[in-house]
Amino acid sequence: QVQLVESGGGLVQAGGSLTLSCAASGSIFSIDTMGWYRQAPGKQRELVALVASITSGSVINYADSVKGRFTISRDNAKNTVYLQMNSLKPQDTAVYYCYALVSAIDYWGQGTQVTVSS
Repeated sequence: QVQLVESGGGLVQAGGSLTLSCAASGSIFSIDTMGWYRQAPGKQRELVALVASITSGSVINYADSVKGRFTISRDNAKNTVYLQMNSLKPQDTAVYYCYALVSAIDYWGQGTQVTVSS
């Protein structure tokens, strides 16, 4: 079993910045992919950013809506993934969920609220 614990959400004005963190713990041999999804009220959960481990390094994928503003990073030694969010917009308001793929099983965090005021 794997547990994901998120931190760093909150309220920020448009144009501001926040950093989310997610630490994984439990029965982990290696984490294939870690990242972030978000869900706004009345909308489906959507991908924000993922970082996947491959033999030669890692592959990062961003949603078009956050490219150039958000940066995902991963500390494999700490089993932690970060999301640096800059130039935040009101439309970034959502619950942000940490995600991990471990041994072909999907795991989700409990979610952290990010609210961007205009």
